[in-house]
Amino acid sequence: MIHIPKGTKDVLPSRSHLWQFIERTARETAELFAFKEIRTPVFEHTELFQRGVGDTTDIVTKEMYTFLDKGGRSVTLRPEGTAGVARSFIENGMAGGVLPAKLYYLISAFRYERPQAGRLREFHQFGVELYGAAGPQADAETILLADLFLRRLGLKQIKLELNSIGCRQCRTAYNEALRDYFRPHLEEMCADCRARFEKNPMRMLDCKEEGCRRITAGAPRILDYLCADCRAHFEEVRSLLDAAGVAYEVNPSIVRGLDYYSRTVFEFTTSAAGAQGTVCGGGRYDSLLEQMGERAVPAVGFAAGLERLLMVLEAEGVPMPEENRADCYLLGMDEVSRRQCFLLAASLRRAGIPCEVDLMDRSVKSQFKYADKTGARFVAVVGESELSAGAAEVKDMRTSSSERVAFEQLAQYIFAHKNKN
Repeated sequence: MIHIPKGTKDVLPSRSHLWQFIERTARETAELFAFKEIRTPVFEHTELFQRGVGDTTDIVTKEMYTFLDKGGRSVTLRPEGTAGVARSFIENGMAGGVLPAKLYYLISAFRYERPQAGRLREFHQFGVELYGAAGPQADAETILLADLFLRRLGLKQIKLELNSIGCRQCRTAYNEALRDYFRPHLEEMCADCRARFEKNPMRMLDCKEEGCRRITAGAPRILDYLCADCRAHFEEVRSLLDAAGVAYEVNPSIVRGLDYYSRTVFEFTTSAAGAQGTVCGGGRYDSLLEQMGERAVPAVGFAAGLERLLMVLEAEGVPMPEENRADCYLLGMDEVSRRQCFLLAASLRRAGIPCEVDLMDRSVKSQFKYADKTGARFVAVVGESELSAGAAEVKDMRTSSSERVAFEQLAQYIFAHKNKN
């Protein structure tokens, strides 16, 4: 027997409707803000992620699925969505089109890491990217989109945490302050933090090692090093969120785990599924395209992991849609009536009514049992007398009442009665 690869998971029919609920809510919310869907390849040239995500990140140094294709080219399964969207934005000349470009995606992504609850090696994300708007209104709109998405899902135990990590100029002074602070503690810190010390000391603040976290707790705060422009930008983002009625906490320790962020960064967190965890995170990345060798274009966005969201929804006990069911089961009593049921099913489906008909040559008794298991609201029975009358005996499984309905009126009858009682 061939088993599923470690860190991956099948979504069975009994669960797929829950995923569809999250995906549908994501699409509908993004479109309320006039975002449009973009679809990018599952794999890209490895260089894209090295330059876009950042060569000091755990993603690039430890977690990417990278291999040589048959032409000897290094390609990588996407570990996140932003870099691929940035490549598409550049390659398709979107900077020369109507701005801002407001894009969203629903993707699968891949990281080679230790599987755990809500985190798999193949995982799924809803993300948005807004290109071309440099002002704080774009940051606030992106946060409002994320907030509304989570609210529309029905989540209650969610907290928005906000920070600014400034611009390149702010961070030059801040990075020196961090090095001065961490230098006496380097021998006590993990190998990753020691490697980041010279390349990108801000990444040390994102370390999950307990010993390192104790040291970083006393590190200088980026908010004390913001330049006047970055400070004003952050204050206006906060003012807009206040005016829109979105509650938040300023958390100076948020730096996000990717190198391309600047200025506003944010996370929506929850403890509903156990330990405190992030369900959605993002921020501004004005230098991303420049980092990839192109002209700088301001950008802001976020991503939310669907596996994590589903786990939190279930932990909170949020009501979710029931599994999709057929409205009608068509039950044939003999060979001739089974054929009529097959034709009636085709007619009902063309009218937009989900229905089922026996494909297993079951007995009448077994068909009734199967119809009950499917949860169909109506069972339309067709036998010799129904064929002669040109009408089915329709039983409402919810009320146990039955009514003779002409074949040509069956769709109309189901439409009229399925939402009653």
